Amino acid sequence: MSRLCELTGKGPMVGNNVSHANNKTRRRFLPNLNDVTMISDALGRSFKLRVSAAALRTVDHRGGLDAFLAKAADAELSPKALKIKKDIEKAQATA
Repeated sequence: MSRLCELTGKGPMVGNNVSHANNKTRRRFLPNLNDVTMISDALGRSFKLRVSAAALRTVDHRGGLDAFLAKAADAELSPKALKIKKDIEKAQATA
């Protein structure tokens, strides 16, 4: 399972551990990913996603999964999230 946020595309970054003696060794900074269940108001069902803690706060700030996906760029969404976005747009168009 890759360490990528399904909503924001946030992934590992690289950097250095720097010791007191200023020795540098490469390391990875991993995103804080959580397995969460989010509910779509338009579709009336829930979805399990692997999302970063920062994305969770953003989803809450924007007013839920539907509002977040409406503003999100397609390039940074996972295929699963992209399908949810299309389904929500379809449901809102028919309503």
